[in-house]
Amino acid sequence: MKQKRSRRPPTGKPAVPGGLESVFGVHAVRALIERGETPRELWVQEGSAGERLAELVEAARAGGARVQRRPRDELDRLAQGAAHQGIVAFAAPLAFAAESELWFRLEAWPGEAPPLLLVLDGVTDVHNFGACLRSADAAGVDGVIVPKDKAAPLNATVRKVACGAAESVPVYQVTNLARALARLKALGVWVTGTAGEAEALVFEADLAGPTALVMGAEGKGLRRLTREACDHLVKLPMVGSVSSLNVSVATGICLFEAVRQRRG
Repeated sequence: MKQKRSRRPPTGKPAVPGGLESVFGVHAVRALIERGETPRELWVQEGSAGERLAELVEAARAGGARVQRRPRDELDRLAQGAAHQGIVAFAAPLAFAAESELWFRLEAWPGEAPPLLLVLDGVTDVHNFGACLRSADAAGVDGVIVPKDKAAPLNATVRKVACGAAESVPVYQVTNLARALARLKALGVWVTGTAGEAEALVFEADLAGPTALVMGAEGKGLRRLTREACDHLVKLPMVGSVSSLNVSVATGICLFEAVRQRRG
């Protein structure tokens, strides 16, 4: 007599609806809905998690989203380690803004508050990228600039870490970063790079005017051509035993120094 084999729980990643991208977490999903970008489909964890998410679920349903209840293990496999908080939305993928949009916007700048831009050179880690976007949004950055090569993608993990900032802050992708920095300077934007070997501290720099703050990748820092394209270099004072900070932490400190100066 043959023994009946026990059914093993599925281990593969659930299929994402065609042409869509998964967005994990309460903040990221709420940001989608508040921006009027209602997800086409919404997966909500079965049980008590669905009850605490009822308001968010109803808002998505009112916008036309198809809501499905799914077991936690299925959401876990889909998130692959990310904290989904019991909710996953499926929406159109995010796209980088075109370089031409950046120049059009700067050339037609309204002239109220001077522009504040964040430039990320070689930041390829999606968690760092998402955290930088979150700090950029909090500091009121007008746009983030990344190179076409050696840059993290705008994927689901970035959206989750950014907590909605990936949808609210425009991210411009430029073909040649050094050339883009030169054009920023021609438009009257001062380019301030961060480097450990700099003599001046970021607190001594003038960030109140039109500013592009350039942050490099951890370890390698700014690439040579990027460094040479900066008007000046600054650093953070390191008084402990470590020689550098995580790029997202350093970005937050530098951006909020600009905020402090602009508040007078």
